[in-house]
Amino acid sequence: MLQIFLTGIIIGLFISVPIGPLGILCIQRTLNRGRAYGIVTGLGATTSDLIYAVLVGFGMSFIINFIKDHQALIQIVGSIIICGFGVHVFRSNPSKQLALSANNNSKDDYFSNYISAFLLCFSNPLIIFLLIGLFAQFQFFSPEQTIYEDIVGLGSILLGAFMWWLFITLIVSKFRTQFNVRGLWILNKITGSLLIALGIGGVVSTALGIVL
Repeated sequence: MLQIFLTGIIIGLFISVPIGPLGILCIQRTLNRGRAYGIVTGLGATTSDLIYAVLVGFGMSFIINFIKDHQALIQIVGSIIICGFGVHVFRSNPSKQLALSANNNSKDDYFSNYISAFLLCFSNPLIIFLLIGLFAQFQFFSPEQTIYEDIVGLGSILLGAFMWWLFITLIVSKFRTQFNVRGLWILNKITGSLLIALGIGGVVSTALGIVL
């Protein structure tokens, strides 16, 4: 159970840490309006991530027999997806995204900020492929798991994702006077590198398992 919980937190962090349009929006709102708006924005993204995680999790349960029969192939494909996403994050330019976010900045209430963040995140179905890759890599859903364990796993993804938004809004609000785009650039490089390493590691370990 503890392993499922910790793995879920790791997955939640992996899907949230990359600084894309939603991350930039969260930072922008934290800088311009305060931490509460940033947290609400992160909560909207977390809600979207949870919905996608539920869809992927239950979708995978329907094809569990296929996954068992083609586990090695699915792990390799999932690892390649993770690696590709890592390359995308590594090469992304946060300064351009920050400029776009600033141009689209508007003052609304908390609910409007929540809904806009939710819709922005939900409009990116690529998260489904990342979740499939991570679920396959970590073998997150298995036939042996009970429904209670599945709920704990999904809840830990929610917790991991929201932990990131709490952390990033705290850092931005604490160091808002020293905040710069270079920090985002470095964070993307680190996150992208970790995803690439995870993807390559998954391909290699699966290939070695097949050979052995």
